[in-house]
Parts: sequence; C-alpha cells; structure tokens
Amino acid sequence: MQVSQDQPISSDAPLQLLLFVDGRPKSKQQVQRIRSYLKELEADYDFELQIVDVGQQPYLAEHFKLVATPALIKVHPEPREILAGSNITGQLKAWWPRWQAAMDAYLQLESDLHEHDENGRVKELKSSIRSVAVSAELMRLSDEVFRLKQEKEKLQEQIQFKDRVIAMLAHDLRNPLTAASIAIDTLQSNYNIEKGEFERLTPKMTVHLFKQARSQTKIIDRMITDLLRVGHGKDREFFIQPQKVDIGKLCLEVLEELRDRYTAKSHKVNKDIPKDLPNVYADPERIRQVLINLLDNAIKYTPEGGDISVCGLHRTSQKIQFSISDTGPGIPEDNRDRIFENHYRLERDQGKEGYGIGLCLCQRIVLAHYGQIWVETAPHGGAWFHFTLPVYPN
Repeated sequence: MQVSQDQPISSDAPLQLLLFVDGRPKSKQQVQRIRSYLKELEADYDFELQIVDVGQQPYLAEHFKLVATPALIKVHPEPREILAGSNITGQLKAWWPRWQAAMDAYLQLESDLHEHDENGRVKELKSSIRSVAVSAELMRLSDEVFRLKQEKEKLQEQIQFKDRVIAMLAHDLRNPLTAASIAIDTLQSNYNIEKGEFERLTPKMTVHLFKQARSQTKIIDRMITDLLRVGHGKDREFFIQPQKVDIGKLCLEVLEELRDRYTAKSHKVNKDIPKDLPNVYADPERIRQVLINLLDNAIKYTPEGGDISVCGLHRTSQKIQFSISDTGPGIPEDNRDRIFENHYRLERDQGKEGYGIGLCLCQRIVLAHYGQIWVETAPHGGAWFHFTLPVYPN
C-alpha cells in the first residue's frame, strides 16, 4: 500500500483507491478506522491508496461530485465505486472480495493484450489516480478560463463605458466652459488697467459675472471629480477624512451654490433643518458631493414651478437622517435598487445630461461613512432620497 498526503502518485498497482478526508474532528475517528483496516489488508493485497484532503484539493472532490466526507472511492479498475456514510469500514469488508475479483479480471485482460502486442513490448499500466488528478486540473483550468472570460467581459464593458463618458464629457463640458469663458471675457474686455476699474459694468453685473465664472468652474470640477472617483472601482478603498461637520450649514451652502439653477425653473425649495440637529462625523467634501448630486437630480427632474424639500432628522443617538424629495416623475419601484449601480440609467434619462454615475458615487460615499442610502416615493409623488450619517461623538 502506498500513501501520500500531497500530490497524486503513479504506480503499477492494479487496485487504486482514493480516500477523501476533511479537517472535522468528528470524522477523524472514522478515517482512522478505515486506514487501520486497509493497513491490515496491506499484508495480503497489493493496492495503491491516495489520501485527499478536500480542503487542499477541492477540484478532486468536485470531480467525483462528493456530497459528504470521508469517502472511499475505487478508481481502478472500472467501474468506479464510491463508499460513503457512517460505516465505510463495514461496506469495505463487503466490497473487498468484489474489488479483488474485478482486479483479477483486469489483470487477465492486460495479460491477454500483452500477448498480442505486435512488438512484443510490455505496456505500461496507466495510473487512474494520475488521470483523475489530470481531470481535476482540467476542471480547475476550466473554471479559471471562465473567470478570465468574465474579467474580459467586465473590462470590455468598462472600456465601452469610458468611450461613452468621453463622448458625453466632451458634449457636457461645452456648456459650462462656454458660460465661464463668456463671463471671464466680458470682465476682461471691460477692465481698465490704468484706472483699475470695470467700465460699462455696474457693480451688480460685475459681481454676477464673477459668480457665474466661479459657479461654472465648480460644475466642471465636479463633473471631472465624479468621473475620477467612480473610475477607481468598487473594489478599491474609498478614502475619507472624517471630521466634525455642521451638515445643516453645509446643505444651505450647497443650496446657495445651486440657487441660479432652481430659481431659473421657479422651484420652491422647502427647508426643514432643525437648529439643534447634531453635527456629524464625516468628510465635508464627500458629503458636499452627495448633497450636490441629490439636489442636482431634484432640480433636473422637477418640472417648472415644482417643489423640492430638504429636511434633517435626528434619527437616533448615533445617526442623523437627511432627506431630499422632489415632485418629478419619481423612480419606478423595480429600478430602485439598480439606480445605485455604476452608470445605470433609466430609459427616461437617455436624453438627459449626465453619465449615470452620480447615485453610484453617493452610495459609495455614504457606505464609506457606515451609513445607508435609499429611495422611496415622495408623499406627493416624485423621488424621495434618504441617507444616514454617524453623529459626531461629544
């Protein structure tokens, strides 16, 4: 009897067995009984035994479609037979004479074949254990090919996404770039260097142009930042620098930045942010991105004259909840989970500006803060987004 704990071995033993074991303490006694009985048989019989740890060689267990261990398998000569259950030793005692008969029949067949060899050479006995190991390796390689195929498809999808993003970025950047350029050119053409003042421009118009240039530059920066952050992929670490943040104040600042956009559509913005809302432990720049993306969507999808609501809630001693709702078309219930996927877009959004990455970015930011984000139907229709953040510890 030959025994190996590691690699399969090749020998000329006509009877070849595989004993599958695992690391469970309960099975150790049974394995010991099986091996002791086989040790007794070794004195009178020639056979090859391979010990297989399913934890180290799972593909062999998969190859034989094992549902339990320990298990003893006769792999040669054919037909293959599997002994499993709580009394493998008892089954082995019953099957052993049959296996010996099968082995004798196989040896006789081999002898007949050798006698008819045209060249008079003795053929080498092929090791079934080796062939089984090869089959298991082929299964492993097949799984590896499948995994690589999936990675290839994922990379192709990412390349296609980047191509679409570049095309949309070239289109969408044109508007804020043009607006910022016009504002800067107007300021430059009306500035008198000698006098150090703007000519033909009222102070109010001068302030408006500076504000317009700054606002459009921030939009450009946000678009590029969103792309870079989402482009890092879900599997990489999303770095945050949490600190004490007054989220109510931060939200009011974001609303002021977006004032020109929602006033242009005559939106009514309702604010319900308690003065005693506690500070949160968060990265202010990341949370600004969340607020901008959610409010930007609310403005985009709310029709002219519609309502947008922003409210804060001290949900528990550890969490605050922030909610933003609109009176737009809302999110179909079937799509509420998918809208947070990278670059997923609803059918109705195909004609809208954007890349379908804003909500994915929001989710990644909120999850990085150990919070949650979800969407519901607003009380008066439309979308109602909620997210939670940890309260700053006092």
